[in-house]
Amino acid sequence: QVQLVESGGGLVQAGGSLRLSCAASRRTFRSYVMGWLRQAPGKEREFVAAVTGSGGNILYADSVKGRFTISRDNSKNTVLLQMNSLKLEDTAVYYCAADLSIYSIQVMAAYWGRGTQVTVSS
Repeated sequence: QVQLVESGGGLVQAGGSLRLSCAASRRTFRSYVMGWLRQAPGKEREFVAAVTGSGGNILYADSVKGRFTISRDNSKNTVLLQMNSLKLEDTAVYYCAADLSIYSIQVMAAYWGRGTQVTVSS
């Protein structure tokens, strides 16, 4: 079982930045692919970014490439999502996720946090 707790969401103006953080409970944190997904009101949950255990393989959704950066610190069991140049359409609940597969995490991760709200205003 992996417990995930997100923090760092909030209200920001378009063009601004936010950094999300996710703390994981499990000692074998390094074994897991970590990622972020989001769900906007009335929309399906969508993949945002993922990073493998070693940090050697990173994936981004096309919609966030060049604006968002995912990173992880295995010594602290944390994963970060730096979000820059935020747009109105980035407004969503952002979920931290963990899975053993970088493919599965994009669709149906094994473990989820409760989410943190990000609201981008004009």
